[in-house]
Amino acid sequence: MQSALLATHRMVLTRRVSHTVLSSQKISSRALASWHQTGEQQGARSSVNDAANSWTAAAALAGSALIGAGTVAACDANQPDKRRKFNVVDPLTFPTPDEEEDDQPQLDFDADLNAASSSQQEVNTSSPFKASKAGGLKDPMTIYAKMALKQALKEEEQAVAAAAAAQGATAQATSPTEDRKNRRLEEQKGAIVKHDALANMTPEEMKIEEATRKAKQHSGGLKLFSGNGNMALSLEICRYLGINLGKATVGKFADGECNVVVHENVRGKDCYVIQPTCPPVNDNIMELLLMVSTLRRASARRITVVIPYYGYARQDRKMQARVPISAADVARLMEAMGVDRVIAVDLHCGQIQGFFGPRVPVDNLDGGIVGLDYFGSKDLHNPVVVSPDAGGVYRAKKFKEGLMHKYDMQDIGLAMIVKQRARAGLVDTMDLVGDVSNCDCILVDDMIDTAGTLCKAADVLIENGARRVFAFASHGLLSGPGNDRIANSKMEEVVILNTLPTSPQREANEKLTMLSVAPLLAQAIFNIHAKKSISALFK
Repeated sequence: MQSALLATHRMVLTRRVSHTVLSSQKISSRALASWHQTGEQQGARSSVNDAANSWTAAAALAGSALIGAGTVAACDANQPDKRRKFNVVDPLTFPTPDEEEDDQPQLDFDADLNAASSSQQEVNTSSPFKASKAGGLKDPMTIYAKMALKQALKEEEQAVAAAAAAQGATAQATSPTEDRKNRRLEEQKGAIVKHDALANMTPEEMKIEEATRKAKQHSGGLKLFSGNGNMALSLEICRYLGINLGKATVGKFADGECNVVVHENVRGKDCYVIQPTCPPVNDNIMELLLMVSTLRRASARRITVVIPYYGYARQDRKMQARVPISAADVARLMEAMGVDRVIAVDLHCGQIQGFFGPRVPVDNLDGGIVGLDYFGSKDLHNPVVVSPDAGGVYRAKKFKEGLMHKYDMQDIGLAMIVKQRARAGLVDTMDLVGDVSNCDCILVDDMIDTAGTLCKAADVLIENGARRVFAFASHGLLSGPGNDRIANSKMEEVVILNTLPTSPQREANEKLTMLSVAPLLAQAIFNIHAKKSISALFK
């Protein structure tokens, strides 16, 4: 093979290769013209390039002689190959035509290998596209940030021009406008700066950082959606997390059917649906189930439902014959729709967590944490925590221990009221267990429905010598005459959480105080998304 290659090389150099021999090997006319016109049309090139051309031609001719009759492609080393493979490329990382020209290989047989490697390293460090090919990563959000910044600057220029035209001036930014813009940039810088490295950014760099943050709000891995159960709470949670609420349509058709449409891409995202199953209970539950089904069919990676108030929780066991266990049935419905995790606030009973399967963990947040700070700041005299029924003793005990641990109140008492119901919603008799004489009592419960039990419990405490009576509950349903009963009761104040939407009647009630549970839920969502501990919230 080596002797044949040398012989063919001599024939090419001495121009002894005839058109007949070349055509018999089916060599293209372009290659033949390139070989015979090497000395005439490319006389200005160096002898090294001529030698390269001759060796290439000789190799092609010798190879075709050994392989047999076939078609030999053009072997002009100076002619770049214009053919490209039709592969799918990423438009964010694929080089532009100008950069493709820089990537074209230049044949130089006398180039030193070490010099070539060093120059290649310089090229990789100078070009961001080539650096990405070498294994480096680029932040794709920078592209969206620049686009958002460009659009923001354009809108700002248009606003300045419109203001100047309204005043009859030229469409140019005056010095007061520039001062206001710089002040706004400084305010944004102060809001964003969290580390010393960001403190030295220029205003232009801060604008890019702000645009990047806004872009990440729309395209991050976390998506929050809300039904019509408690939209105000959902928006407040989004403000604490610093993200935007997902775009979705949750309405009704003309015949009353639920209409759910998600207007964002959720493929591969961690989606959180915030929806309390409060009145109207059936409508809110159906909205929740259909939203979970929509996200599951849209290929969401994980779906977590945030239920500040869990409806149908009072029927958690069979107290008599031929009644359903509604709490378990609702849990099975949500699990069948494809829920991956559940976050709830103060479930009516702890065993509801077991109604979900082992593949659907349930986080039961303690709403009493929000009330500890409120009552800890009050000037209480001989405080006593009272449970309005036997089933809430554990909840009242936890509230008492929280006040003792956080505010160092060592003289807090614990009492209980034993009630006997004639039927559902009607209390027959109530007996007090404990001493509340000359004490400030705090009634702790999970929900207030019609407020009949709570008001009667307050009367019993006053009859037994209580100094003042307060009440705390996580869920203020206040169904029927509940709001009026509280307004006319002997209690000093009733504190509830905003797990359910408020109303003008509640806001007009002077004895009713509403605290926000949004910080607790936002922190729980963040810890779950960041794979951090949830039990740390209760310490």
